[in-house]
Amino acid sequence: MKIDLGRVITAMVTPFKTDLSVDYGKAQSLARYLLKNGSDGLVVAGTTGESPTLSSEEKLRLFKVIKETVGDRGSVIAGTGNNCTRDSVELTKKAEEIGVNACMLVTPYYNKPPQSGLFNHFKTIARSTSLPVILYNVPSRTVRNLNAETVIALSKIENIVAVKEASGDMEQIARIIQGTPEDFLMYSGEDATTFSLIALGGYGVISVASHFVGKEIKEMIDFYQAGSGDKARQIHLELLSFFKTLFATTNPILVKAALKLQGFDVGGLRPPLIEASEDEVSNLKLAMEKMSLL
Repeated sequence: MKIDLGRVITAMVTPFKTDLSVDYGKAQSLARYLLKNGSDGLVVAGTTGESPTLSSEEKLRLFKVIKETVGDRGSVIAGTGNNCTRDSVELTKKAEEIGVNACMLVTPYYNKPPQSGLFNHFKTIARSTSLPVILYNVPSRTVRNLNAETVIALSKIENIVAVKEASGDMEQIARIIQGTPEDFLMYSGEDATTFSLIALGGYGVISVASHFVGKEIKEMIDFYQAGSGDKARQIHLELLSFFKTLFATTNPILVKAALKLQGFDVGGLRPPLIEASEDEVSNLKLAMEKMSLL
């Protein structure tokens, strides 16, 4: 299945009201803002969207209102995976009925299935839907790496079209790129590795920093694709210190703090996540001022 979901996709935060209920209106405003500032598409209810503390009903309503807001101006990718195959199948089917463009499935966490279990998990969900499927490998959170050989095997399933790789293992990423079909898309799952991944033949990034520097990230990728590697590398180097500050503590704590500093208050975080400390906000403000983001 050949599909283009965009090269710069933002894993967007979920805005909350003061009582920590979902602020759907603010989510629509954020979606419009992101599409105007470098994003080709949006991941809704992913890790950055605090998926562990969202109910299935909240996720489905978010998928619906964001898709209605975005229309055909960008792709909407629903975060429908968790560590229960049956629940992931059910949520994915309902997301497809809403009309999202694709779904993203995280590697099951906590129950630590072996690679054959991971293969069966993703295959089962993919065969339950006609949606394009993006695999999401983030071993720092799931404690289980989705091995290159497993991704290569899964890429043979028609509607498994991409992987978001957040392992930071460039050798593994290279093996996946080498072993999968040409139309299978490799996305960086870490902003700091996007340049290296693109240089290896990757396609794009599912980004968090694109809440703030989406245009710059897109420009970096466009320069590289146009053969201007030096210009792309310079943008990458200019962004690195901001990336480091933005991820100085658990994501999306500082993303929400940074949006508030910009005057786009998306509310707090649901427990067990907590607000950024005074020192973290102070360091973040300095980094944003350096990047002319304030």
